[in-house]
Amino acid sequence: MAEVRIGVAGAAGRMGRMLVAEVDRTPGARIAAGLERPGSNGAGSDVGEVAGIGRRDVAIVTDPASMFAAVDVAIDFTAPEATVAHARLAAEAGRGLVIGTTGLTAEDRAAIAAAAAGAAIVLAPNMSLGVNLLMGLVEQVAATLDPDYDIEIVEMHHRHKVDAPSGTALGLGEAAARGRGVQLAEAAVRSRDGHTGARERGTIGFATLRGGDVVGDHTVVFAAGGERLELTHRAGSREIYARGAVRAALWLAGRPPGLYDMMDVLGLRQAGSR
Repeated sequence: MAEVRIGVAGAAGRMGRMLVAEVDRTPGARIAAGLERPGSNGAGSDVGEVAGIGRRDVAIVTDPASMFAAVDVAIDFTAPEATVAHARLAAEAGRGLVIGTTGLTAEDRAAIAAAAAGAAIVLAPNMSLGVNLLMGLVEQVAATLDPDYDIEIVEMHHRHKVDAPSGTALGLGEAAARGRGVQLAEAAVRSRDGHTGARERGTIGFATLRGGDVVGDHTVVFAAGGERLELTHRAGSREIYARGAVRAALWLAGRPPGLYDMMDVLGLRQAGSR
């Protein structure tokens, strides 16, 4: 079987370098392109040298269209505006796209969904196996327990993270809302300050912590009178996200256009849960 040609957007960034190295060591995958914004220090450099894995004779380009022309699938952990533009280009080029970008708005997601009419796209708030198993468990537990069990989602990340709540926390909230048969936008409580009054039954609360170098901790709490159930995932390294993203890229190669997520990639999709 031919190797899947993979490109990495944001190839000179911390996550981009990790993705390049993961592609390079994954059987069946080949790093075929790297992309950076114009003016980046990495632009024009060899993608392998920037990633610290040695020369791979693949220059980092600044034109997204040229990246898509060189690959079967691209991986994007950049910024919302760039990611939406890349989704449109993927549709135009008929290439696959794996999106791990966080901080996407409802409008961004709608634009990505529209692009998926012409491209196979995996969009996931978190690429790790453990987190996606957690999402499946959260949906199942939320469907089993009645609204007397209050749901609270607590997440902590490093001090440099710019969006809150994290994309993973929101994904866990969506899983809980699906289990409850409600819309997260109507049930979510994202902040509490001052005299808030009693907690409203059936809401899904979020608490955000930032500090140090925490890669990512997420806990979903189901609390009722007399007992509390907590489901927790702690990430010790960003490598789990890189591994998941490359696994998604290999899975995506040759798929028909459509919007997929990691539950599809990992075969964890429950019938009727989409």
